[in-house]
Amino acid sequence: MNKEIIFENNKKWIADKLSIDENYFENLSKGQSPEFLYIGCSDSRVTAEDLMGGQPGDIFVHRNIANMVPNTDLSSMSVINYAVAHLKVNHVVVCGHYFCGGVKAAMQSADLGILNPWLRNIRDVYRLHQEELDAIADEEARYKRLVELNVQEQCVNVIKTVEVQNAFKERNLKVHGWVFDIHSGKLIDLNIDFDKILSEIMEIYNVG
Repeated sequence: MNKEIIFENNKKWIADKLSIDENYFENLSKGQSPEFLYIGCSDSRVTAEDLMGGQPGDIFVHRNIANMVPNTDLSSMSVINYAVAHLKVNHVVVCGHYFCGGVKAAMQSADLGILNPWLRNIRDVYRLHQEELDAIADEEARYKRLVELNVQEQCVNVIKTVEVQNAFKERNLKVHGWVFDIHSGKLIDLNIDFDKILSEIMEIYNVG
């Protein structure tokens, strides 16, 4: 794909939308009220709208390497604040994917330069669950399980934020942990028992 093809595709996309609804872009410009905040990986093979069958305006999207939600990352914290406190989304999804390059890189003993502090967050997930992960003999299975556990821990990081805790009290906001299986195309709900996890940590992280 090159720049010329991209702009030609854009013209076709505009024509297609207007052929269905001549007011499409006028209506689109009026604002947004998405139900979902989707936090996913920057991987070029994984796009939220395609996975979820969403249309413009349905999903507020934030993507970074390995779908991380570290409390030191101003970008992800700002996205959560805006989506939860201002757009009033009712669902926050953290979606990882199997065969994630970021998670795989974090499993290697290598100096990756500027990526080191970012990937350290994934290594922290490994440390938290080292006993379970080290007991998995098959490397690919261990890699996939780390993807799942990383999603779980990033969901917990979402729940630690003031905005999400306030939204739990104000409305029935839900946090979800999903994984996309690139081999099958399936979206998998990890069905994480957040009530159990939170009962163990909220004495520390509860903000009031």
